[in-house]
Amino acid sequence: MTASLHGERFPLRIRIMNPINFFCPIEASGHLKHLLPLYLAQILSPTDDPVAIFLIILAIMLVAPLLFERFKMPGIIGLILAGVVVGPHGLGVLELDSTIDLLGTVGLLFLMFLGGLETSLEDLRQNAKGAISFGLATFLFPMAIGTAAMLMLDYSLLAAILIASTFASHTLVALPVLSRLGIMKSRVVTSTLGATLITNVLALLVLAVVVRAEEGELTLAFWLFLIPSLIIYTFATLWGIPKLGRWFFIKFGRDERAEFMFVLAALFVVSYLANLIQIEPIVGAFLAGVAITPLVPQLSPLMNRIQFIGNTLFVPFFLISVGMLVDPMILIDKPEALLVAGVMVGAEVASKFAAAWGTGWFLKWSGPGRMVGFGLSMAQAASTLAAATVALDIGLVDEETVNGVIIMILVTCVASPWITARWGAQLDTPQAQLSESRESSRTQNRWGTRILVPVANPNTEDRLLQLAIILAKRQEGTLLPLHVLSDRGGPVSSAAREGQKRLLSAAEMIAHGAVAAVEPIARVDDSIDWGILRVAQERNASLVICGWKGYSTYRENFFGSVIDNVVRQSHVPVLVSRFPKPLENIQRVRLALTDAQVASPLFQPTLKLAQSVADELKSDLAILQVLPSRAESPQVDLSELKPDVELEVKRGGLVVQVITVLEPNDLLVLIAGKNRAGGPALGRAAEMIARSQPKSSMVILHFPEEREES
Repeated sequence: MTASLHGERFPLRIRIMNPINFFCPIEASGHLKHLLPLYLAQILSPTDDPVAIFLIILAIMLVAPLLFERFKMPGIIGLILAGVVVGPHGLGVLELDSTIDLLGTVGLLFLMFLGGLETSLEDLRQNAKGAISFGLATFLFPMAIGTAAMLMLDYSLLAAILIASTFASHTLVALPVLSRLGIMKSRVVTSTLGATLITNVLALLVLAVVVRAEEGELTLAFWLFLIPSLIIYTFATLWGIPKLGRWFFIKFGRDERAEFMFVLAALFVVSYLANLIQIEPIVGAFLAGVAITPLVPQLSPLMNRIQFIGNTLFVPFFLISVGMLVDPMILIDKPEALLVAGVMVGAEVASKFAAAWGTGWFLKWSGPGRMVGFGLSMAQAASTLAAATVALDIGLVDEETVNGVIIMILVTCVASPWITARWGAQLDTPQAQLSESRESSRTQNRWGTRILVPVANPNTEDRLLQLAIILAKRQEGTLLPLHVLSDRGGPVSSAAREGQKRLLSAAEMIAHGAVAAVEPIARVDDSIDWGILRVAQERNASLVICGWKGYSTYRENFFGSVIDNVVRQSHVPVLVSRFPKPLENIQRVRLALTDAQVASPLFQPTLKLAQSVADELKSDLAILQVLPSRAESPQVDLSELKPDVELEVKRGGLVVQVITVLEPNDLLVLIAGKNRAGGPALGRAAEMIARSQPKSSMVILHFPEEREES
């Protein structure tokens, strides 16, 4: 099934005569022009100048949200209503042409992609009961109520079923509201996102079946093609995209433009392939987001770029295009359309409300949670219009029905974000409770407030900074990239100063790309290690993050000697890291501890840091506790962590057990061993593991001596 988002069923009915003549009668291109003076109506003629079109749309994107938010209304309502005003049925300033069609379609795909990007497979597994229950309810209730309502209006059975299928599907128009409220990870929202996938697929299957039945082509061959192809397509997307993405990020992970273009390519390739197997591209866009989400850390520069481009540019295009579809004067010109539209709106709202409250009662959602599920699932948009257009094309419905669908789109798109914002602010969820625990830990542990990151190698600084950004943004902290030049051997050369400037400029760009506060620091000192230590004191650093190659003796690596001195002399915690692979490839954060470390005061802060990194990398957290052969296991307190944290207890040596369980895409987190004279500052265990696993990512956390003794 294919259908144009903005088909030729809604032509511009009125045109302006050129050149402008203030004395001749005109045909206004929009209904609202009848309310304007003659000269102003002529000035507001439809434009085909691409610069003017883009300027008008950008002006709407800037002004409409700001205006409506001043009146405590979601900005996306302003975008939809602005589309009504400037569209062909309003002032007629913009035509519903191929340009708007293209950008609106891209915006819709981006909207569904962002929804999938906020939903991991693990979230769907944990909320599978809610997603399946709500998905079936929000499909079956509208199908039953909608079919009965349309039969009461003397529609045929096939026509009634098809129109009811448009009630069942929904579009996540209110998704930007959820992102702004910070409740994307809540149980209700995750269940609704999963339900969106289920109900949209089922509704589109109903559409395909009804069309085939009307055309007399509902054969066994149709089912034999559709069902296997849908299963293969879903599996290939959810399994193949992550595999391909990890390979791509390993090969080209240092090119930020290549990373972003890969994400866009994945979105549109998967969406296009969905169309080839007779499934709407919006389903493919959602699946692409779910597949790509393990590769994009939540607070990474790449995620920021995706969300910025989508929410700032493409999604507003879609919302404006939805408004341009609406013809408010149809209710006056054809009163019978008012009855059809009223029945449609009533049936759709009642069925979605019943589905949300019924599912909420079954799953014990709170009152605000049920209203959020209702508000999020009630909006209808392009897929609804596409289905109505197909029904019109094959003669199942008339134009009054399509106009009723458009009115329903307007009402639901305006009501959905308002309801979601109104009750979303009251939503008390496990995610909110988790945020509260993070806030309490933030007050106890301020590591992320001012993070000092010494940078020396342009090939590794981006991964160091990504880790620092993850920790800093969680606490709204500041990044302090530092490059130290030594003048012990004489004055610093101009070439060295230029290199220092380039390194710090690159670090500043990475931080700004992730919208993180940054204060680059250029330093000249008599030694690199003491330069780092002095800056840490002068700038009141809360944590120092250093890069590491895996060797920490003076003879093998000069930079290792710097780390040894920084680790031994630092008055704040030092996090030493090695990332031979991009952070996007990490699938599990594995914290390895001895029995003595579990019983020490260092355990809980290290555990919270590992959980924070795992959350932002969308990875699993696993804890490996290594005991001596006959020792009793001390109790590990996991009360503040997620219930799915894996705890594994093994007996033997730490190095041997870690090497045994470590997998290629693991991030190993260790607590540095005790400093012994002449030995590595990070302890011999860390160095032995690093030597034996040269391609493994590692983080070693060292605490100042006074912290260890406390």
